[in-house]
Amino acid sequence: MAVHTQSFVDELASIVGAAQVLTDRDVVAGYVTDWTGHWTGHTVAVVRPADTAEVSAVLAACHRAGVAVVPQGGNTGLVGGSIPMHGEVVLSTARLTGIEQVDPVGRTLAAGAGVTVARAQQAAREHGLDLGVDLASRDSATLGGIVSTNAGGIRVIKNGNTRSQLLGIEAVLSDGRVLTRWKELTKDNVGYDLPGLLAGSEGTLAVVTRVLMRLIVPPSETQVALVGAESVRAALRLVDGLQRAGLTLEAAELMTRAGVALVRGHRDLRAPLDVDAPFYLLVEVSGGDEAQAALFSVLEDAGTAVRGAAVEAGPAHRLWQYRESHTEAVSAESSTPPVKLDISTPLREIEPFLTALRDDLAAAFPAVRAICFGHLGDGNVHVNLLDVAVGQREAITDLVLRRVARHEGSISAEHGVGRAKAAWVGLGRTEVDLEVMRSIRAALDPATMLNPHVLPAR
Repeated sequence: MAVHTQSFVDELASIVGAAQVLTDRDVVAGYVTDWTGHWTGHTVAVVRPADTAEVSAVLAACHRAGVAVVPQGGNTGLVGGSIPMHGEVVLSTARLTGIEQVDPVGRTLAAGAGVTVARAQQAAREHGLDLGVDLASRDSATLGGIVSTNAGGIRVIKNGNTRSQLLGIEAVLSDGRVLTRWKELTKDNVGYDLPGLLAGSEGTLAVVTRVLMRLIVPPSETQVALVGAESVRAALRLVDGLQRAGLTLEAAELMTRAGVALVRGHRDLRAPLDVDAPFYLLVEVSGGDEAQAALFSVLEDAGTAVRGAAVEAGPAHRLWQYRESHTEAVSAESSTPPVKLDISTPLREIEPFLTALRDDLAAAFPAVRAICFGHLGDGNVHVNLLDVAVGQREAITDLVLRRVARHEGSISAEHGVGRAKAAWVGLGRTEVDLEVMRSIRAALDPATMLNPHVLPAR
């Protein structure tokens, strides 16, 4: 290690304590490889500050030294956005884990950015409330992380994405200045929506240290149905029918025959229904016996578009496992790190997109298996490509994302752009749009010190 590097590491240690500056290769291994196993980098050091003041001092030190920083939460990202590919310092929020307050009257939660989604949910539920965001990685994904990517998850159809839940924020700019916008108000219309701006910025504008989240009142009862559908169009008609029947949708998830078969093989599960279907729709609605009766009525009215259905009172873990085991099964069953492309299209374009994508892949990459699933209610499809040769990753990503653009979609629905999609950020964004984003970034981080290789850098 060079003397100047050691001097810099010593300065970081003087801020957070020597035990919280990690440099040993084996110790930092989990911080420099992403969840998919595809992105692996290296770092000068992993720094684990305990509070906003320490984050501020660390960023000020990095700014003076000209050392770039990659913020990292639970490291559950799927686009390489929190991996130090060029030796950047990793600023881990793992110790920012205080839950300061749950206000059952104002229905808010104030917490550190390192608090996991599952822990925030537990804290809210102790007061008869819940977090409006839920996702399969809840046990490791952090509040700061879901704000950074503006995560969506399975409850967007009812509650909206993370930005919709964010009332206030505390964050540290690249030079160490602390930005605090902290109002427990539904209406606060003074100036720009800075919390909303930081949501989805992927750590490029500031390091989020504390968040003030809106909480929801969860339904006392729910009904869950796993439905075999003849087509995506039939599944969409069913979702529409449920809403027109006055039912409140908590979730609407789409799966394919291939995806369910993969999960069954991986988890050794029996078939979810007595009949086979090309598509499966998992819906959860609020309510008790009356909601269940309305649900059955809509299913009956669907006729032959529905091949079969299983209905259980929530939480219906048996039915949900067919959906929530997809990510695990995809990773376990692919011979190479899977290519995971989180995209969205208008609802009317989901079926044409899936059909065209199937034909595209069959023609150009016949050995690749595609497992598609996602959030039907908001048009978010997770395209998972298995058995992709290392040399084919860029070409197959290009094929899929350009197909998305032809169907008026977005190359990133909820996982972020990160490094994985940086080359395609111009799809669906005009040059003026990109220039405005670059200008915002330059105003807040003129030296491009924060996560310098994601999103449109200058």
